[in-house]
Amino acid sequence: MRPLNWLENEKPHPERCVGAGSDIVPREVADDVRWFHGQIPGFRETPLHSLGQMANELGLGGVWVKDEAERCDLSSFKVLGGAYAVYRLLKQRLGEEKPLTFSELTSQSVRDRLGELTFAAATDGNHGRGVAWAASMLGQSAVIYMPRGTKQARIDAIRGHGADVHVIAGTYDDAVEQISQDAQLNGWLVVSDTAWEGYEEIPRWVIQGYTTMFSEAQQQLAEAGPSAPTHLFLQAGVGSLAVAGVSYYLGQMGQRAPKFVIVEPTKAACIFESARAADQAPHRFPGELDTIMAGLSCGQPNPLAWPVLRDCADVFVSCRDFVAARGMRMYAAPLSGDPHIVSGESGAVTLGALSFIMLAAENADLRETLGLDEGSQVLLINTEGATDPDHYRQVVWNGAHPVPPEALVYPQG
Repeated sequence: MRPLNWLENEKPHPERCVGAGSDIVPREVADDVRWFHGQIPGFRETPLHSLGQMANELGLGGVWVKDEAERCDLSSFKVLGGAYAVYRLLKQRLGEEKPLTFSELTSQSVRDRLGELTFAAATDGNHGRGVAWAASMLGQSAVIYMPRGTKQARIDAIRGHGADVHVIAGTYDDAVEQISQDAQLNGWLVVSDTAWEGYEEIPRWVIQGYTTMFSEAQQQLAEAGPSAPTHLFLQAGVGSLAVAGVSYYLGQMGQRAPKFVIVEPTKAACIFESARAADQAPHRFPGELDTIMAGLSCGQPNPLAWPVLRDCADVFVSCRDFVAARGMRMYAAPLSGDPHIVSGESGAVTLGALSFIMLAAENADLRETLGLDEGSQVLLINTEGATDPDHYRQVVWNGAHPVPPEALVYPQG
């Protein structure tokens, strides 16, 4: 059983991609987004960890991990997009062009002007929690729809922020469709991290919100020594995080941007399969999307993200669930001298994938295609902590989703 499949993108051309994504993430927007996040009470940047021993083990110059498990005590990067989108939506309703501080947004005068609002979102867990948290911080309400099979821990975490949670009989994509219909009937304000025809502005704000993570990481990386990553591994569900990272680095570095590797679950590989179709169009991934990587369990690419990823990603990778489980254990049991990192299923898949890419003989062509060697500086994003604590312990303590014997890999020498 192959741990991963990969597909080289034959489309990317540095000259063509320099301006790609500029309509989604204009170069100047990252500073505005970061300023807003800095207004949130208790907000602080998350750490960038160096896995120096892991880099040596894998034959790389550096492995760097932006640890979003520590973001706003919510264990996920998703709050960055949800909070910024809510902020822009409120500014729009107020008719304000100038920046508004968090204290202004929560003032009684603004509350009186806005009235009582209800924000709505579909989620596998983390995005909904971010929207619920932002609504709660602003004294407003939230309604969150979640797909069938959602773990109780993720439901409880969202309800802990005062949101009304409904589990529907369908997938994440079904939840997106259902909440868009119900919001029209009930007057809710939908804050979605994926777009559809006639609904693009708010998902664009969500994507822009994620740039704070990359802005922080780039500053931290430059201060630590390397001027920038040579490779950026990005998880993809609908592709919103991935397009934020690709657009940010293309906007900041142009032709000097890192190589982009897009990583998905095999059981929900809508970006991978859209790229493999080679007809320029995004495609829905069929089936139940039953992967342990709940945050990446999405069957339909975000139409805002797809054109940029289609044209500018270097390699698309789809991974078995045991690849993510291996990554979780690697973070939890680090090599001597490396930090311990708590990473959930969706957060750890990129480290798991990197280890198989570097250690499996069958992936020599992929290493060569990407130019991964002792001079490479690889940036990973730990997108979430143990958002499902029971399953986290099953994987890390009890070895759930083990690597099959025929797929085991070990360092050479």
